[in-house]
Amino acid sequence: MTRFPSHIGQSLAVYRDPRVVAILFLGFASGLPLALTTGTLAIWMARAGVDKTTIGLFALVGVPYALKFLWAPLVDRMRLPFLTARLGRRRGWAVFTQGMLMASLLALGASHPVSTPWLTAFLAMAVAFCSASQDIVVDAYRIDILTERQQGAGAAVTQAGYRLGLLASGAGALFLADHLSWPTVYAIMALLMTVGVGAILLSPEPHGEKPPLPLFPRRERWRAWWREAVLAPFTDFLQRPGAFTILAFVLLYKFGDVFAGVMANPFYVDIGFTNSEIASISKLFGLLATLAGVFIGGAVVSRYGVLKSLLGCGVLQMASNLMFSVQAVVGHDLSLLAVTIGFENLAGGMGSAAFVAYLSLLCTTAYSATQYALLSSLMAVGRTVLSSGAGWVAEQVDWSVFFLLSTVAALPGLASGIRKRNRGVWGEASLPPHPSIPFSYSWSGRRSVSGV
Repeated sequence: MTRFPSHIGQSLAVYRDPRVVAILFLGFASGLPLALTTGTLAIWMARAGVDKTTIGLFALVGVPYALKFLWAPLVDRMRLPFLTARLGRRRGWAVFTQGMLMASLLALGASHPVSTPWLTAFLAMAVAFCSASQDIVVDAYRIDILTERQQGAGAAVTQAGYRLGLLASGAGALFLADHLSWPTVYAIMALLMTVGVGAILLSPEPHGEKPPLPLFPRRERWRAWWREAVLAPFTDFLQRPGAFTILAFVLLYKFGDVFAGVMANPFYVDIGFTNSEIASISKLFGLLATLAGVFIGGAVVSRYGVLKSLLGCGVLQMASNLMFSVQAVVGHDLSLLAVTIGFENLAGGMGSAAFVAYLSLLCTTAYSATQYALLSSLMAVGRTVLSSGAGWVAEQVDWSVFFLLSTVAALPGLASGIRKRNRGVWGEASLPPHPSIPFSYSWSGRRSVSGV
């Protein structure tokens, strides 16, 4: 009994380390841009009178998140003129991507989605590209700057900061939009990016790094660089048993969830909710439900294993879409909206916890950064390319039918998971152990993907 408080104090002390605190602010900077190219932008366009099909197609502006693995080796290894010499490899790239993010956010806010939708789409994609590049840098910086003992705390504060960034650009932007113009709102969001700039400038460059390569490697180094930095992480993954079936599951697992999510904000607008109502329930209350779901999901993974948790949480994610159909029939009802958002975000948080644990287990330690970028990029394909037709579907049917269809869209991912479990694709032999999982879990003194 007497040792318990001391143990808790030692566990919490890691969060006071300046490097861990800096990761919190960098997580905020990583989370801030996403809503400004998705949910918040969708509400701006819906208020401006843009049709649903166009709003749905804007999901494609998130394609850079799905393709960031293509240029991750460049961000990881290449030298930037002036910035690398002054700040170091990681900090130089961080400041560069953050500066580009601020500029692209200002330009996006100054665009006109009704009169020049293609320009708005181009600028939104520029924001997404810079944001995806910043994610690569921040993930690499976190891994490099923190000790092995601090990696768990780093993952936790990254998630917390990311959610706070989403809150600022989601609920915060909507509250501001009730009183200010959209260009002003986006300018304020660009200003908030200085939180990340300040954090990286006040933090040290990681020690013991491999020296960055020149921006254009000499010819004799090119082939060796290409094999080690680009090809090796992918060939290592693809040589595993069942690699392509695992990739198919990663692509489809969250599809039903994101298919509904693309049109959720236009749905709220369509049935009469105000910006402030959407912000308070969908964003603020929804954030709390998501955080609760993440922690519950971590406990479920600890108790039942990754695969069982993936399938169980996937069923809950699918069922939560049915609540939106009920909301569509009832219409404007704040109490029901709270129940709908609470269920959907709780289930989504649980599914995300299990999914992140699974993706982490898939990564070989030597290539974890690039392989995780590959897997998260593939996951983003479902959020962008596959879900881009959601607006067209919403134009063809009423909202209740649309959300029923989104429930059906979750079935292929679940069916794929059940099929893989029956075939034993996810046995321990096909998944190398990974030392740093964002959610601590163990059972019977070992790690297991099958959960048996």
